[in-house]
Amino acid sequence: MHILHVVGARPNFMKAAPVLHALRTRPGMRQTLVHTGQHYDKNLSDVFFSQLEIPAPDVNLGVGSSTHARQTADIMTGFEPVLLDRKPDIVLVYGDVNSTVAAALVCAKLLVPVAHVEAGLRSFDRSMPEEINRIVTDGLADLLFTPSEDGDENLRREGVSPEKIHRVGNVMIDSLVRLLPAAARCATNGFPNRFVLVTLHRPSNVDDAGTLKSILESLRTVREQLEVVFPVHPRTRARIAEFGIGVDKMHLIEPVPYIEFLALQKSAIAVITDSGGIQEETTYLQVPCLTLRNNTERPITVTMGTNTLVGQDSRKLAVELSAILEGRAKKGSVPPLWDGHAAERIADVLEQL
Repeated sequence: MHILHVVGARPNFMKAAPVLHALRTRPGMRQTLVHTGQHYDKNLSDVFFSQLEIPAPDVNLGVGSSTHARQTADIMTGFEPVLLDRKPDIVLVYGDVNSTVAAALVCAKLLVPVAHVEAGLRSFDRSMPEEINRIVTDGLADLLFTPSEDGDENLRREGVSPEKIHRVGNVMIDSLVRLLPAAARCATNGFPNRFVLVTLHRPSNVDDAGTLKSILESLRTVREQLEVVFPVHPRTRARIAEFGIGVDKMHLIEPVPYIEFLALQKSAIAVITDSGGIQEETTYLQVPCLTLRNNTERPITVTMGTNTLVGQDSRKLAVELSAILEGRAKKGSVPPLWDGHAAERIADVLEQL
């Protein structure tokens, strides 16, 4: 069987890596890796291939950044001839980025089966571009690999045939479990002993000057209680400069590779983020997570895990952070099947095709 994987952005790499590794050990499996180039910053892309020990892409479309429509169109235009040339038996797409939906659309038009890894997640907020990507991809996919029970429920409610749905667990956690020993050996010299780790990249948080200024003012308030370590996404750094917002007294650093970022998460007193994947990682690591969003497509991190939604409410952020500092952090547990073996379960399903 010839399996073609499509990746394009940072979270895709951590999701695809364990599946690539699991399928290598299965007889009769041939794999092709296509990188769309949606993320092109070295610390958001290239370094992940070496750290995750996955091969260099067989094809790199190099689409780069643009509007959602242009980027999706560029990926579709570049991917179509690759699909026609490589003739895979099935295409695996990951997560909810533009690369995911673009590849699924091309496959649907050419009648090539699609499997969606991390299917069924819903924020129920269609103002999020990722929500549209999730809904469209799940509607087109022939196999849907879900990370948790709520994903199954969402798909059944949308009319997806139960035989298409396979709950396998969270492949992001596979990568985390595999690389935790390396993270434990990773030096955090130069960083404070006690700090809050911050990530911020969603357009709804960074593209409006007033919203971004309000969030950064809240982070400066956090700085009065704890040091703030802030690996700044290129998009966010550009907006901070464009809007002329002050970011003094915070440790602004370049984006860091995956293993180094895991080390920072493990060492942090708390993580403040708007990232979906980090909500999952902190839940597994049992690190308190305060999410700068009003909703999440990963509600299990709130109901079972260590995640709390604070939106853009600076008062709620302050209250929740104070609770953490006073030893009253939310206690969570690791969801079922978040055990480091999700990719093996995906490989089991693919072997039966």
